Amino acid sequence: MYKKNNIILLLLLTMFIGCSDEKPVIIADFDSDIEAIISKLTLEEKVGQTCQITLDALYFRDDDNQVIEPGKIDPDKLEEAIVTYRIGSILNVGWHTYDRVIWTQILKEVNAPFNNGVTGVPIIYGIDAIHGVNYTQGGTLFPQEIGLAATWNPGIAEKFGTITAYETRATGIHWNFSPVLDLGRQPLWSRHFETLGEDPFLAATMGGAIISGYQGDNGIDSEHVVACMKHFVGYSNPQSGRDRTPAWIPEKYMKELYFPSFKEAVNKGALTVMINSGDVNGVPGHTNYNLITKTLKGDWGFQGFAVSDWEDYIMLNSIHRTAEDIEQAIISAFNAGVDMSMVPYSPQYKEYCQLMIKAVKEGKITQERLDDAVRRILRVKIKAGLYKDAMNQLNEYPDFGSEKFKATGLEAALESITLLKNNNHTLPLSMDKKVLVSGPTSNNLIYLNGAWTHTWQGADTAYNTVGCKTVFEAFKEKIGPENCLFSQGAELYLENGFEATRLIASDDFKTKAAQSDIIVLCLGEYPSTEKPGDIRSLNLDEEQLALAEMAYATNKPVILLMIEGRPRIIRTIVDSAAAIVQAYLPGDYGADALVKLMFGEENFSGRLPYTYPKYDGVIEFYDHPRSVDRSKSNDFKAYDPQWNFGYGLNYSSLVYSNLRLDSKEMRSKDSIKIEVDITNSGLIDVKEVVQLYVSDKFATIVPNGKSLKGFNKRLIKAGETETVCFYLKIADLEFVDVSGRWNSEPGAFDITIGNLITTFNLKI
Repeated sequence: MYKKNNIILLLLLTMFIGCSDEKPVIIADFDSDIEAIISKLTLEEKVGQTCQITLDALYFRDDDNQVIEPGKIDPDKLEEAIVTYRIGSILNVGWHTYDRVIWTQILKEVNAPFNNGVTGVPIIYGIDAIHGVNYTQGGTLFPQEIGLAATWNPGIAEKFGTITAYETRATGIHWNFSPVLDLGRQPLWSRHFETLGEDPFLAATMGGAIISGYQGDNGIDSEHVVACMKHFVGYSNPQSGRDRTPAWIPEKYMKELYFPSFKEAVNKGALTVMINSGDVNGVPGHTNYNLITKTLKGDWGFQGFAVSDWEDYIMLNSIHRTAEDIEQAIISAFNAGVDMSMVPYSPQYKEYCQLMIKAVKEGKITQERLDDAVRRILRVKIKAGLYKDAMNQLNEYPDFGSEKFKATGLEAALESITLLKNNNHTLPLSMDKKVLVSGPTSNNLIYLNGAWTHTWQGADTAYNTVGCKTVFEAFKEKIGPENCLFSQGAELYLENGFEATRLIASDDFKTKAAQSDIIVLCLGEYPSTEKPGDIRSLNLDEEQLALAEMAYATNKPVILLMIEGRPRIIRTIVDSAAAIVQAYLPGDYGADALVKLMFGEENFSGRLPYTYPKYDGVIEFYDHPRSVDRSKSNDFKAYDPQWNFGYGLNYSSLVYSNLRLDSKEMRSKDSIKIEVDITNSGLIDVKEVVQLYVSDKFATIVPNGKSLKGFNKRLIKAGETETVCFYLKIADLEFVDVSGRWNSEPGAFDITIGNLITTFNLKI
């Protein structure tokens, strides 16, 4: 039962209106309040705050220990977890999406012990709302993060964050395990689609915008959520390409490449961080004191709390083998700086709490360290408004799933989809042409959305959003069933845990191809993420390549529509394609966007957020040093991706001119103003992504060939000229030197915008 000292504390810190079961209201949001709370908590209550369990741990189960569907909370398990063990956090959902009514009931039950005065600290509930509130029926689903990156539009990213936060709060949840800020430099990695691309400047800019959308500019109110930076740090660069396997990242590249997106998120006020499940340079992410405590909390001043990923303290013992037993695993992770452990099942959470209490009593975890973790957790709970607003009302969110939110989802898809090839003006399509829509990803929403959609892996078609269209359905609606034929041609499936494709109904495909003027061939991937998403090769499988060759054999123009979470190798089928469109994973409104773009109602404006590889064994990046270009013949033409980072075509005709600087010299306290004129000599308006690259011509450490230092997405109307301006500061010219410090050196630098290059000198 509720302890007397906590009653006194609650009376001091809160006021009640009417009966004792009404929600308490926090008086102030000050550190002094936090210290007062901490001083009154028992050891058991403090430890409980550091433990997070899954909703499944509270559900009724059958004799085989399986959750009974539909999921329902067992009141005895709830009391044991929250009242007896004082658990501080619950996460996620059962195995599929819920509607808001069910979510309201779940949150009402979970929050009841606090709202009724039985416990003194509220629960913080976390959810994976990855590309929209994907675990709530009727929510707005956007492109996955890699698609958001392809918009090169921070305004779109912030709108995505704002809408996702609103709809998450409309569900009653205050904490979102997003955004992923890992850098996308290993396309084999199963979570590549969750990243914001390969470039640290692009990822930091877009990630910062998402954080602003999630948390708001003026603190977290009833329409915003606590953001969670994922996954600190280096998780996305496993050497093997497989999820949760070792990465090797030298200090220079950690600081230059993998830190910036997280540091920018801290600067934007991100309140929580999830730790890397893998290991970097032989040290598991969850025991890396230097990264978590010294860098993140110390050097960067991060004031929020760090949460583990799924079962990761257990994996220190069972997988990483850096802890001889669970007790040592808990101690090592907590002392490294992990404030909350995602345990997440029963009875493991009980063992966690018992061992934590034992470790504190024995001095293996200091009271100071425990209080620091609890202080950070309480700070976030207060900032999230949990002391005064643990529950939301359904009728407070009239815009949930609204048409205006859907329109923003469509806008994001329109700005993300990228035109990679367009021979002989194949696109835009004419309304009077007969189109065959085919391919394994052509007629199911799961391929447009990918993983983290209604279910973890996103492959269950039973939960597809009602009313949203597949590619085939969108084409049929656009040009009518008489002009739109369908033959799937191939289907994706899982074989021994790996994606595979089989050809189907080849005769039907050939017959309908003969009746058509154009073939739209939808290729791509089976939805997956994390370990289930591990693949053995980036090569698109032979059956999909064979289907493309079958389409080419008809001598009809073939448009390849790539619906994929990572760039799959298509080198052998590129040349024969009339056009190629990269859709990424564009979300529920992706098919609508594709039709608008491919029929010319809208102009393409997406740009690749990664370097699209041409060969499976050669992974290259746009910012490579000159030595990467060196070929067998000793020239400098070896760099040969399929398409470059930042690449994308459109229906307009743009001319860059008059690149100019306000000074040809920069000194340490100066900045240089850079301007360029862009003329749209075509007949169609376009949103152009203007990209600024800087090249250090010579340095004491091998310099990058070029680095992105600015971008601006600007509407340029047909027949008009726009002047785009950038400012370059000395911080933009720094690199990590041999001592591990950021440094700049005098000398010449090139600036490249479009096809224009100019030079300036840095003088120190």
